[in-house]
Amino acid sequence: MNAINESLPRTVATSHPTHTYGMLLKREFWEHKGGFFWAPLMAGGILLLLTLMGIGAGEVLLRKVPDRATINVEGGSFQVNGLDLSQLTANMSPDELREFGGVIDASLYMSASWPFIVLAFVVFFYCLGSLYDDRRDRSVLFWKSLPISDRDTVLSKVISATLMAPAIAAIAAVLTVFGSMILYSLMVLMHGGNPITMLWGPASPLKVSAHLIASLPIYALWALPTVGWLMLCSAWAKSKPFLWAIMIPIFAGIFVSWFDLMQLFDLGSGWFWQNVVARSLLSVVPGTWFDVANVGGIDVDGPQAIHSVLSLRTMYSVLATPQLWVGAVAGAAMIFGAIRLRRWRDEG
Repeated sequence: MNAINESLPRTVATSHPTHTYGMLLKREFWEHKGGFFWAPLMAGGILLLLTLMGIGAGEVLLRKVPDRATINVEGGSFQVNGLDLSQLTANMSPDELREFGGVIDASLYMSASWPFIVLAFVVFFYCLGSLYDDRRDRSVLFWKSLPISDRDTVLSKVISATLMAPAIAAIAAVLTVFGSMILYSLMVLMHGGNPITMLWGPASPLKVSAHLIASLPIYALWALPTVGWLMLCSAWAKSKPFLWAIMIPIFAGIFVSWFDLMQLFDLGSGWFWQNVVARSLLSVVPGTWFDVANVGGIDVDGPQAIHSVLSLRTMYSVLATPQLWVGAVAGAAMIFGAIRLRRWRDEG
């Protein structure tokens, strides 16, 4: 009976690619949870704390204003002490309410920028150490003993930098947006106003949040040159990858500017700094793609114009620009080079 069992072919369980990438992404998340998860949340929390402190300081200052001090608005005036904010919008026309909503939306975009600013630093230094740190602490020997290819390992890090970390930052930004609206609403309630008609009606927090989430695919493509360059340096450098990653593009820009090499292509030195140096170092900063976006004519004036500048049409117009796709191809080529270098560095 045992001979029969031993003669039967044995099937070896193979791991599905999605399971492999799922495991690798979990590894990246738990190893860098502080940067991926806590850093954007803390940035949003600090912004909310500062907003709350600003509201508290404003309330203290209002209490110190003389009783006879007044604020003039269109249609009348009212005393500062005992401020009734319902009077502020009572006499506003529909156009003025839209402008008022634009001011609120602009403040929401500024609030949401805090997690994304932190995201730029997190992704930059994550990519810079993604392949170097494994070689420095020799943990790469353990990971290479597993049935996981260099391609899968590097691509999981690319996905973490271009999709997973930005998605978490976008969630933190959305939470910051609605947290700011709640703080604004509490301030309005303290002064007798109606947050629904005064804030939530004129403002567009859902629209702002949708724009933040919709920017994730653009960010993933636009960030590829910097992600690829940093990971290539991380795989290649024997020490101090930060200095190599910074010095090579900057010294290349200085060399090109010094000898006016771009004149051979009827281009100025500024083109090299913008399309090579800046793209290799700063593409992980969210919103830098608006330099090439087709903003077009803005048909509104004032704060409401922010929705024309940050519209989905403007954002996705970047997909029609050669700067995006040439950079994405260059980034993919450098990521391929990082995969090859990882194998060569580890085995050599």
